[in-house]
Amino acid sequence: MPELPEVEVTRRSVAGGLLDARVLDVRMGLPLRWPLGREPHSLAGCVCGDIARRGKYLWLPLSRGVDASMEHLPGLPARASSEAADERAGGLLIHLGMSGALSFGRAPAQRAPHEHFRLVTDRGDLWLIDPRRFGAVVWSASLEDEPARKLLSALGPEPFDPALDEAGFHAGLKARRTPVKAALLSGELVVGAGNIYACEALHLARIDPRMPSNKISRPRAARLLAAVRQVLRQAIDAGGSTLRDFSANGAAGHYQERAQVYGRAGEPCNTCGTAVRRIVQGQRSTFFCGVCQKR
Repeated sequence: MPELPEVEVTRRSVAGGLLDARVLDVRMGLPLRWPLGREPHSLAGCVCGDIARRGKYLWLPLSRGVDASMEHLPGLPARASSEAADERAGGLLIHLGMSGALSFGRAPAQRAPHEHFRLVTDRGDLWLIDPRRFGAVVWSASLEDEPARKLLSALGPEPFDPALDEAGFHAGLKARRTPVKAALLSGELVVGAGNIYACEALHLARIDPRMPSNKISRPRAARLLAAVRQVLRQAIDAGGSTLRDFSANGAAGHYQERAQVYGRAGEPCNTCGTAVRRIVQGQRSTFFCGVCQKR
């Protein structure tokens, strides 16, 4: 499943080509997770703004020929002026689901069997390949209107948001009794720490994934937050992780090649040489070193 690094890599791979591109047509294939919510042909003539990411969602703002300023998201420009807002055509909220891959450029003339969305522009096509059809492309008038507001409302802070500090992160852990890995996977304390990256961050922070969240001290919480940020940065720089389904514009990610514990059950820990362990938590595989990572 594409996680935050893979979605950010996808965003970067399509952003340059899409910016200021004019929509010529929208073509839909088989139904995705949710309906588009607007007649596809009604988006023809819109101009694409700067695509942004919130958690594992991508937001492509559209305008009617006026500067498509971004809605307010952490680290992004402020809301457009009221004059520009009057010209907004809303935007598309995109989720890659379990197996989706988004590409921009010269699309194949013949639609692939699992292509279920194509945005045709004067600069190239943006198309979604999704074999399982758990992904989504949904129109919303803004990020503060439905359905975008509802879909994004439960997301925790962005990992690189300066507003996410050690004190707040520690307070969130103290309020939970679940194992710390489950707390990371929930996305309520911080978005983006999917299974691979949660395992790696906990190893880097030297914390046992089974440890109750509310037992983690303030210094260890600070170490864990720093580890989450470091692992996600490394994953983005490596192009994400390619295990089965993900690629951005056909390029494979390489983070899995540098993983310290994930997928390495029985192999020696690169720090102490002890065999990496695998357990199951919440129906997900957890990999860790029983010597380096303490309760």
